[in-house]
Amino acid sequence: MKKTKTALKVLLLSSVMCPILVWAQVRDCEAKRASVEKEITYAQAHGNARRVDGLETALARLNANCTDEELRSTSQRKVDAAQKKLAEREHDLQEARTQGKSSKKIAERQRKVDEAHADLERAQAESID
Repeated sequence: MKKTKTALKVLLLSSVMCPILVWAQVRDCEAKRASVEKEITYAQAHGNARRVDGLETALARLNANCTDEELRSTSQRKVDAAQKKLAEREHDLQEARTQGKSSKKIAERQRKVDEAHADLERAQAESID
């Protein structure tokens, strides 16, 4: 009986939270499921059978393979890769300055450092805590 009440509370809460989850970044498997299910409902409402089929396939794969640990691992790999890229770009910039490269080359490398920094910040913001 207690499990039924808890399940009902979760169901009611999830129906309220579903729009919020769509706005937020998808951070765990349950949120991914909710997002895909919402897209399925939207595609069905607009008569897009191909989209529904594709989304149902995606949902089945998600149900079979998604774990929060795997999402965390993937997220951490993205952060690590972004950190490595930033370090490489900073090294290239420093090397250009040391070698006395033209201001145009230095500005180009600075732009690449800025892009790598933005990529890192994006990866960190999307990472699962």
